[in-house]
Amino acid sequence: MPVLPITPATLFRTFARMGLIGFGGVLPWARRVLVDERGWLDDAEFADLLSTGQILPGPNIVNLAMMFGYRHAGIKGALGASFGLIGPPGLIVLALGLGYRYVADIPAIQGALHGMTAVAAGLIIVTAIKLALAQKKLGAVWLTGVAAFVAVALLRWPLLPVLAVLMPLSLLICLFGARR
Repeated sequence: MPVLPITPATLFRTFARMGLIGFGGVLPWARRVLVDERGWLDDAEFADLLSTGQILPGPNIVNLAMMFGYRHAGIKGALGASFGLIGPPGLIVLALGLGYRYVADIPAIQGALHGMTAVAAGLIIVTAIKLALAQKKLGAVWLTGVAAFVAVALLRWPLLPVLAVLMPLSLLICLFGARR
């Protein structure tokens, strides 16, 4: 596939496609498009942008789109990527929301929605595994990710206390690992 210049219009089209294909779970598609298909980022760069997006207010993937768009085409690129990501799917959600009240009680619709939930969860788990495997310099820090998953997902502990313990622990592991 020929490398297209990364213009605001290209960013809009690319992120609109991601938003439409990844309806309900854009992160796996964003990684696939930006890393595998377009080659605009490698796994480490994608993980860096995503982790930066996670500490900023707002949805992680929208933050990633804005940062990526800004990096390649300035303010227009940030706007193109973010509006592409949320605009077309937003209009579809609006239309579906208006029509949902008429079909909400149909068992087939309820079953389809439950099935889509499972698929979205699976895609997110696979993406998390791919990102974790791409991080060669993590060392023992990955243990804090596993501990967070066990504590929150399996043991059902509250997220904030788990993060309050694991974030400093992870930073200490990184600090002492870097000194070796």
